[in-house]
Amino acid sequence: MENKGKIIAISSPSGGGKTSVVKQVLKNFPEIVFSVSVTTRPKRKNEVEGVDYFFVDDKEFERRIKNNEFIEWERFYDYYYGTLKSFVDNNIAEGKSVLFEVDVKGALSLKKIYPDNSCLIYIDPPSFEELIKRLKNRKTENEEDLQKRIDRAKMELSYKTQFDYIFTNDELSKVYKSVESLIKKILNKE
Repeated sequence: MENKGKIIAISSPSGGGKTSVVKQVLKNFPEIVFSVSVTTRPKRKNEVEGVDYFFVDDKEFERRIKNNEFIEWERFYDYYYGTLKSFVDNNIAEGKSVLFEVDVKGALSLKKIYPDNSCLIYIDPPSFEELIKRLKNRKTENEEDLQKRIDRAKMELSYKTQFDYIFTNDELSKVYKSVESLIKKILNKE
């Protein structure tokens, strides 16, 4: 049996419910390490450096790109986001499983780099209309940023069939139970 950790990537459009699912997974699976992304986006009120993200400026992020430090990175909503190679490689080499809350393209990049030990989970909103309603109700973006998220959601929804598992988030407790059951199988706990 291989000693490498597993990679579990959870994706959805903004407002799809991935953050809520990820928080529940981390709460109930303390042995899983959360992959903290690097971003140039400004820190939100309740976010913690090194827990939610590593916050850097554009110059530092671009230096890391040049040094090939990222597994994947992307610029969207006018900000950079990326996953550090060293963080992932060190954890899976130690046999630890790593959980990612990542956009669809980032998840597909992970599958390409780690094809044998990664599992991609897509959290699908019940409908596009419901997704828009959730985004508006969050009230975390101005109107321009909200429209960018809506436009991006259309693209992200088109990638869902490339994921290993798709769970529709029409009720958070149900989708979490499905994800939890799957993770138990991935970690050989069932």
